[in-house]
Parts: sequence; C-alpha cells; structure tokens
Amino acid sequence: MIQIRINERVYIKDPDTSELGRKIVEESIILIDQMGFEQFTFKKLATHIRSTEASVYRYFESKHKLLIYLVSWYWNWLEYQLGYACYHIEDPVERLKIALRIISQPHRLSVNHVHINKEALQRIVVAESSKAYLSKEVEQDNKDGYFLSYKRLCKLIADIAREINPAYAYPTALTSTLIEASHNQSFFASHLPRLTEIKKDDEEQLTDFLIDMALRALK
Repeated sequence: MIQIRINERVYIKDPDTSELGRKIVEESIILIDQMGFEQFTFKKLATHIRSTEASVYRYFESKHKLLIYLVSWYWNWLEYQLGYACYHIEDPVERLKIALRIISQPHRLSVNHVHINKEALQRIVVAESSKAYLSKEVEQDNKDGYFLSYKRLCKLIADIAREINPAYAYPTALTSTLIEASHNQSFFASHLPRLTEIKKDDEEQLTDFLIDMALRALK
C-alpha cells in the first residue's frame, strides 16, 4: 500500500496511526464534500462519527489544519502517481500530457487507501483547496512547510516544461496556472457554465484544454 507522508506539524497526532484517526479523515472528507468547508465543524464531525469534539481535537487543532492535511494528502498522492506514470517515458511532451491528464482526471487513478474517497476529495480540492493558503496565516504556514507537497508537484511539471522549451521564462508560473485552471474550469463547468466552454463532467475536454494551453505557451 502507498504510504502518504504528511508534514507532522499539520496534525497533533498522526491520524493514519489509529482507527479513530482514519475515521476522522474518512468522514471529514464526506462531510466537507456534502456541506462545504464553511459549514463544516468539528462538532458536526464528532456527532457524525459518534465521538466527541475533544477526540477530534486530539488529532487536529483546527479545521484549517485538517483542510491542509487533506489537500496535502491529495498533492502527495498526485506526485506519486505522476512519478510512477512517467518513469519510463522519454518524450517530455508525452510526459507533460500524462501529467495534465493526472491533474484533470485524478479520480481515475488507482489507490489502495480504502478510507480515502478519492472522488469526494477531488471535489473538495476543486472547491476548497485555495482556502488552505488564502488566509492570514499563509506566511507562517509556508514557513512551517505546509505547502511543500504542492510545490514539489509544481516543480515536477515545471521541469518537464523546461525540457520541452529551455528558453521559456515562466515554467513554474505556467504549471501553477494549469493546476489552478483545472480546478477553476471544473468548478465553472459544474456551477457557472457561462464562464467556460468546458462541459460538465467532460474530463477529456478539460484535459485537452490544459494540453492546448500548455503546448501553445511552450512553442
């Protein structure tokens, strides 16, 4: 089974070390997906898992830290999948296409973590992940290394872009833009369709859009 390692500063007790901790992660994904991050509380989570708020706080000091844990898990998982899928691929253009497919269609990937609902987690990342860093604590969170998994994923893809066109000046900016575009266009397609040509649930179209944008920039 894949071992996903999360920055230990994000949690008080590693939730992956106990049945209760895994249940907290599993059910928090379900609840945040259903009600949204703003409406989600530890009190509601505790009631849902038939436990106490105090037991949840033994693992995470706040729901903000829990959200960082969830999105960090997601980025680490994609980083692993990207490395595995591209290991024997020599052509950087093909590797870039694979990377963008992984970003835009991650729930199609296999995963052995039975307590992680990958479809629900993807929806959370699309709708809520920016809240992990759009906060007053972002600079301290960054110093504590909370976003290293996202940075590593961006670097992997930016390095591929550099192989395609070493003269291109903005590979990291392009990569982070592509990842955020994947989220935004997926969200718009589902909720604000007049802001995009991407059709709801048409993941192939979303992938094609990202590939087109990337290769046009790297020409």
